[in-house]
Amino acid sequence: MPKIKTHRGANKRIKISGSGKPRRSKAYKSHILTKKSKKRKRNLRKPALVSKGEIRAIKALLPYKF
Repeated sequence: MPKIKTHRGANKRIKISGSGKPRRSKAYKSHILTKKSKKRKRNLRKPALVSKGEIRAIKALLPYKF
């Protein structure tokens, strides 16, 4: 069997945490930041875990990270 190709876009966006869970960056942090509160922007900096429903799809896109 040939090797499975890694989805390069997903590879750049998703990192694996120390406990093996996929982490992602939050959306809405790139522009139009003046109307967003400091608290909201601060919370957008923190990485979030990928939801349980998406983990199966992420594992298919990134076969060698898990």
